[in-house]
Amino acid sequence: MKSNDFKVKEISQGKAPKWKQYAALTLGSMNALVLLKYELILLVCNGMPGALGLLLRSKLYPKILGGVGKNVVFGRNLTLRHPQKIVIGDNVIIDDNCVLDAKGQTNAGIVIGDNVFLGRNSILYCKNGDMEIKNKVNIGVNCEIYSKGHLLIGQGTMIAAYSYLMCGGRYNYETGVLLSDQSSYSNGPTAIGENCWLGAKAVVLDGVSIGDNSVVGAGAVVTKNVPSETLVMGVPAKVIRHLHQDSPVNGMVSS
Repeated sequence: MKSNDFKVKEISQGKAPKWKQYAALTLGSMNALVLLKYELILLVCNGMPGALGLLLRSKLYPKILGGVGKNVVFGRNLTLRHPQKIVIGDNVIIDDNCVLDAKGQTNAGIVIGDNVFLGRNSILYCKNGDMEIKNKVNIGVNCEIYSKGHLLIGQGTMIAAYSYLMCGGRYNYETGVLLSDQSSYSNGPTAIGENCWLGAKAVVLDGVSIGDNSVVGAGAVVTKNVPSETLVMGVPAKVIRHLHQDSPVNGMVSS
C-alpha cells in the first residue's frame, strides 16, 4: 500500500500493519526511518522540563518540522502530526500541551507567522485543510482552531481563552446516512481580519468572515459575516455598534 493511498478511517480496519497505521496517522508517511527519527526526537525532548528541555526542542524540532524561524520557544508535551507540513516563523512561543495537527493527503498544512503566541492546551487541527496565522497573532489558552478548507487569522488579532474557530464541520443530516459514515465539508473559507479581538469563549462558524478592526464579545456565536470596525455580541452574534478606526478596541468587551 502506498502512503498516499492510506485513509484515516482504515486505521481500525486492519488494512496495514499497526506501525504503518500509526505512521500514516501521525506523519502521513509509512517510511520506517522517518518514523524512527520522529519517535526518537520526541522521546528525547518532548516532556523534558526546564531550560535543557527548551534548548533540546529548539534544536531538534526543526529537524522534523517543515520550517522553523529564529528564537522559537517550544513548550512541553506538544503533539505534532504531519509535522513536515507545519511552518513556523520567527519569535514564536508555543506553550505546553499544544496540538499542531496538519493532517491531510493533499493539503498544504499550517503556516504560523512571526511573533505569534499560542497559549497552553490550544489545538490547531487540520482535516485535509489549510491554516494561515499571520504575524503578531495572540491565541489564548484552551482554544481550538479547525480547518477542512482554508482558515485565515489576520495580523495582530487577539483570540481569548476557550474560543473555537472552524472552517468545515458541516454534515448533511437530512439524507438518512449516519453522520459517522459521512465526510464533513466546508462552505469556507473562514477569515478573521487584522487587529480583531475575540473575547473569551467566542465561536466563529464555518464560512464566516470578520472584517478588520472588529470585536466579538465574550461568549458570542458568529454565524454571519461581520463588517470591519464593528462590535458584535450575543447568540447568535448581532451588531451592537460600529467602531472608529483609530480606536478599534475599547474597554467594553472582556477577554
